[in-house]
Amino acid sequence: MILKQKILIVDDDVNIAELISLYLTKECFDTNIVHDGEAAIREFGTYHPDLVLLDLMLPGIDGYEVCREIRKVSKVPIIMLSAKGEIFDKVLGLELGADDYVIKPFDSKELVARVRAVLRRFNPVTNEDEAEKLTGEYVKYSDLIINISNYSVQYYGKSIEMPPKELELFYFLASNPNQVFTREQLLDHIWGYEYYGDTRTVDVHIKRLREKIKDHGDWSLSTVWGIGYKFELRNPRR
Repeated sequence: MILKQKILIVDDDVNIAELISLYLTKECFDTNIVHDGEAAIREFGTYHPDLVLLDLMLPGIDGYEVCREIRKVSKVPIIMLSAKGEIFDKVLGLELGADDYVIKPFDSKELVARVRAVLRRFNPVTNEDEAEKLTGEYVKYSDLIINISNYSVQYYGKSIEMPPKELELFYFLASNPNQVFTREQLLDHIWGYEYYGDTRTVDVHIKRLREKIKDHGDWSLSTVWGIGYKFELRNPRR
């Protein structure tokens, strides 16, 4: 039996907490919800979570104090959730021992991706372990694995962190090797018809991808001048 990783969700907004739990349960996590700081500290000691999603604005003991108390006894990763966006709040949260900070409202895919990313950093696995766990929807090329099911990228055996849209763009292009897509087509596929941005959004994401992923002897992210982009496959074998 595969043991699910456990996520303790601490948020006084019942609807948000239930929504987060739904997102994570669909991604095969086990979740437990509490709505105040005192309950969070108690439940942490009995539930033994692999990660804590901790809202800052809680009744009674606030999220900062909960973080302090957890850090006295454990190094379990903590992601703080808050509607606050000031730099001071982020810095304070991180200085108290939080591993990441997510601003509300958040995209569900981004939240799940951040949870997975923090868990990977906290529980690093070997390349052999990654190979054994390779499941779901993914594409694999020489020295490159892009898995859209768990939003992970392995490049020369190392995990590369990417925001969700960046990874989705990379996966889409790599899933259609040697096919040229215009910027408009990529906007429609990745961001959807309702997106009101312009085609420079695609250029920015391609630029960021190229900063992280350099051209390989067998493949590359190529610009087709005057048209758009493609994932160029020089070696026909995946």
